[in-house]
Amino acid sequence: MQPDQPPLQSPRSPRDLFISFTLLALQGFGGVLAVAQRELVERKRWMTNEEFVEEWAVAQIMPGPNIINLCIMLGGRYFGLRGALASLAGMLTAPLLILLLLALVYAQYAHHPGVIGALRGMGAVAAGLIIATGLKLFPALKKNPMGMGMCIALAVLCFIAVALLHWPLAYVLLGLGSVACTLSFRRLAR
Repeated sequence: MQPDQPPLQSPRSPRDLFISFTLLALQGFGGVLAVAQRELVERKRWMTNEEFVEEWAVAQIMPGPNIINLCIMLGGRYFGLRGALASLAGMLTAPLLILLLLALVYAQYAHHPGVIGALRGMGAVAAGLIIATGLKLFPALKKNPMGMGMCIALAVLCFIAVALLHWPLAYVLLGLGSVACTLSFRRLAR
């Protein structure tokens, strides 16, 4: 952490986790990576950018949705099982209720041109938010044991394998993830 940054905070209670993750879930329509980084790192100051990148990386390789994994890890860090359950409930309750309502409405208006156009527009916005968050988190790679160059090279290889060659993501993650882990362990052992 740099000296001009305020100190990290902690959630006050499992209830604070529940409310915070409920609000986070309600803001993140179509994906919450951008919102989670802003809320947990910049607003709440519950973690640093570097911690967020590390925790997000772990959340991505665990089974299940990334943000669910992250909220469980963060809740567990501060309040154990109670915190993990409070975070999980906050992340799932309101979106589940909204999704059920939207499913009922969508069944009625699925073929309306306005609904089709709105869904396409939301997809573009979600892609833009993911790109913006990636650019915001990019400086955190400077502290990565593999170095910025190797991280960029692995990201490019991953893009080529998945987007251009259409290889299954699971195989790409296993292959490039193994390479990245091996390189990191070797550099950290020095």
